[in-house]
Amino acid sequence: MPIATMLALGCSFALSAVATWLVRSIARRRGFIDQPGGHKQHHAPVALGGGIAITWTVVTLISAGTLLAMAWSRGAAPDWLPPFFRMHLDGINEKAPVLFAILAGVVVLHVVGFIDDVRPLGPAVKMVVQTIVALFVAVFAGVRVLDLETLPVWCSILLTVVWIVGVTNAFNFLDNMDGLSAGVAVIAGTIFAATGIAGGQIFVPVFTLILVGALLGFLLFNFQPATIFMGDSGSLVVGYLMAVLIALTTFYDPTRSLKPAGVFLPLVVLAVPVYDAVSVCVHRLRAGVSIFRGDRRHFSHRLVQRGLSERAAVLTIYLATAATSSAAILLPHVDWPAACLIFAQCVFVVLIIAILEHAGRRE
Repeated sequence: MPIATMLALGCSFALSAVATWLVRSIARRRGFIDQPGGHKQHHAPVALGGGIAITWTVVTLISAGTLLAMAWSRGAAPDWLPPFFRMHLDGINEKAPVLFAILAGVVVLHVVGFIDDVRPLGPAVKMVVQTIVALFVAVFAGVRVLDLETLPVWCSILLTVVWIVGVTNAFNFLDNMDGLSAGVAVIAGTIFAATGIAGGQIFVPVFTLILVGALLGFLLFNFQPATIFMGDSGSLVVGYLMAVLIALTTFYDPTRSLKPAGVFLPLVVLAVPVYDAVSVCVHRLRAGVSIFRGDRRHFSHRLVQRGLSERAAVLTIYLATAATSSAAILLPHVDWPAACLIFAQCVFVVLIIAILEHAGRRE
């Protein structure tokens, strides 16, 4: 298992770094750049297209790995293939339809996001596409959150659609400052991959680490001061994949001694992105504008308005995410009293943030 995870992370990082460099060079030559002005934070033109590098790194590695496994499972496995990989070839072959269905959703959201980066489509179009993709993976790929026997199928599908659309937009909202959305996704993705490994899963953690590696390769060029942005072609894909991979991760399984409190792990890990999404919606509603209208009311912008540099604001949000995430990894392995302490820690972190923000406004 360590070989598979390190191979996934390393290959993805290397491919993404090279792809991001190439995309940045082409974007600059073709004039595919994001101009400063309006609510935007940067003061000089920055290349767009980082989402292309992230998306196609993930799609290429997952597709190539799945196709090879399908071929090798039919008796064509080379002699040099380690026993660990051989024993999982049949499993990958069985999961291939689900993997390709998920990747189909990736491609659709990527294309829609890319079109929006070139010529804004408006929030309604993107929401409709997100909902259709979420319905597709929930119905035809069997990706479900809270897929319990006591829960009606239609209810599980509805919850899955709401979950996928909600998380997709949370990461899309979070893509408002250099390195922010990608960095938070790296922290959260690492926690979810570790949770999946501890729960005895293989395919989902490897998939998650491929996404993490792709984001790390992109972050080499996106951390403040960024020389390339991911755009909606990247942020929609990152949010969608985070939502789907979370839904596929096993957080509760009595047969593997995983406790019921584990089902709350995603909410604890994503507490800071959720706080940002909810708070910015509240600020916009109070201002009487659409919740999808871009502005500088995000958590990161509010930190800058209170005196932090952009880099310090991003690092502060990284730390806040790590503070809620670090203990959350224990949730599938503890009883309710200990779980309540972890929940309390998460709530306290968010409350401290809210209180400091309120005090800053009064000042």
